[in-house]
Amino acid sequence: MLMNKKYQQLLDDEVLGFIKHSASFLPENTASLPIAQRRAVYNRLCKHFHAGYPPGVEAQDDLIDAGAHRIPVRRYRSSGSTASAQIIYFHGGGFVIGDLNSHDDICAEFCDQTGYLVTSVDYRLAPEHIHPAAFNDALAAYRHQCESAGLPVILAGDSAGATLAAAVAHATRTDEVRPVAQVLIYPALGGDVQRGSYLEHAHAPMLTTEDMLFYYRAVSGGGEISHDPTFLPLMDADFSGLPPTVIFTADCDPLRDDGHDYQHKILQAGGQVEWTNERGLVHGYLRARHSVKRARESFSRIVGAMNCVECGD
Repeated sequence: MLMNKKYQQLLDDEVLGFIKHSASFLPENTASLPIAQRRAVYNRLCKHFHAGYPPGVEAQDDLIDAGAHRIPVRRYRSSGSTASAQIIYFHGGGFVIGDLNSHDDICAEFCDQTGYLVTSVDYRLAPEHIHPAAFNDALAAYRHQCESAGLPVILAGDSAGATLAAAVAHATRTDEVRPVAQVLIYPALGGDVQRGSYLEHAHAPMLTTEDMLFYYRAVSGGGEISHDPTFLPLMDADFSGLPPTVIFTADCDPLRDDGHDYQHKILQAGGQVEWTNERGLVHGYLRARHSVKRARESFSRIVGAMNCVECGD
């Protein structure tokens, strides 16, 4: 991975070290690899950075019946606390890569630091399953957990997973049981790729604008879904009635302005939203939370946002 000189100035040595370490797992031709090989590369990367479980956290795999198919999930519980809420977590990976293992330790740490039940959802991936497969799985998992667990729900996710969390929040505004909050970590929400951070950080380390366009093409299957809010929540015409929303973005990330634009839309609709743009960080920094001070501090702020939810109000 060739580093653009401007990032040598924008990023500190710890972040640069994390990028270099991550790049060591990526072959030079990653962008041209078949999907199966891309997934294998990503899985090796995730396995290397896996930090293990905090003491007392246990996980159990299960299947949710979605009619024509079943959705794999992994539920995390902390033996030292009685859960007062649940987090439904959707992993990142551009709708193309990632699974229950890719964000396994992250979910375990969310469970440990909040005491909440955490359910990670292994939604169907593109290009084998194009939109709205992932959204339908996310929505089905949400409704199943509302019914089965009986706990207030915080929707959360990173990158494409944050897209799904937001799409579910929009889709469930008229449900009898609605989420009490959504926590979105460097979300892809459908901003204009011809302006702002998509141009400023088009060649950012860890994620480029061209990467995003590739993922969008894969999940669309060649169809026209760019104005569908169940795919890109910024395309919705109505931003009222959403749960309290907390957004975290990385400053050196083409997706940065999606968080700002989403905050603006919610505020215009009279909603409650906070946006934190993390300076000196890049897309995918959750994986750096144990090696990079800035990432560790942001992870603490993310956990704090989850813990500040007034469940049941």
